[in-house]
Amino acid sequence: MPQPSLTRSRPFLHPGRILDCLDEIDQSPDAYQLSRPRALRRVFVTLASVSVCLLILHYAKNSYLLYELLGWLAQLQSLPGDHYTNDLLQSQWRHLLGYAWWTGWHLICFLLIPALVIRYLWRERVSDFGWRWGETHRHWRGYLLLLSPILVFVVLVSQGEDFVNHYPFYPHAGRSWLDFLAWEALYMTQFVVLEFFFRGYMLRAVQPALGANAIWIMCVPYLMIHFPKLWLEATGAILFGLFLGILALRSRSIWGGVLVHAGVALSMDIAALIQKDQLPTQWWPF
Repeated sequence: MPQPSLTRSRPFLHPGRILDCLDEIDQSPDAYQLSRPRALRRVFVTLASVSVCLLILHYAKNSYLLYELLGWLAQLQSLPGDHYTNDLLQSQWRHLLGYAWWTGWHLICFLLIPALVIRYLWRERVSDFGWRWGETHRHWRGYLLLLSPILVFVVLVSQGEDFVNHYPFYPHAGRSWLDFLAWEALYMTQFVVLEFFFRGYMLRAVQPALGANAIWIMCVPYLMIHFPKLWLEATGAILFGLFLGILALRSRSIWGGVLVHAGVALSMDIAALIQKDQLPTQWWPF
């Protein structure tokens, strides 16, 4: 009876196993498919589009732009129904509307623009860039092993004042179940398109040119979008991006990463609300 190889017997998060996984990805048929000229153009277009998307998102996602736009519309006295904009600016849903704006720009920059590049510039199918379930179920242990210590860590840090003051981002999440569910729907949508952008678009676009190095290229901007967050979360994004990148290429899907992200984010929001004793007690806010 053949003995299991050392590579297969090591835990997924063992440093040697990570290098073995990178070697396997580097030697897969999906790596280094392109000639040098085509590889150069592929990397150029990918990183240029990623840079443009991150630049637009950084400056356009801020809700104050929406409030300024609504304020400008409210000043147009000739605009029929202009009182509605004033009502929106002064309503109890002002913050949630701002996060809808925030999520909308994530959809544009992390989904729409990459999809246009894939479909009309490369003439490929968007569904091939991680949208299928693929072999996610075969790697459930890796995703579970990645998620479990983070959930334990969330429980520990949820006792801190910084954590409680930081989460949830939406200040009225505990006001009602409607607020909570509406916020989480916007928040989770952002994670779906984020996973597509980093673990679908970036990885699948660059892997045919650069092999497993696509993972580290993806990890750099992924780390940088975490800089405004707590330093522990930003530090963890390095390993988080590496492990999710390996799993995404091995499973050929973004959905395991979506589930991990959703599990972590939801647990952080719930833990913070519990600590503040602000879990919703009613369905409607008013």
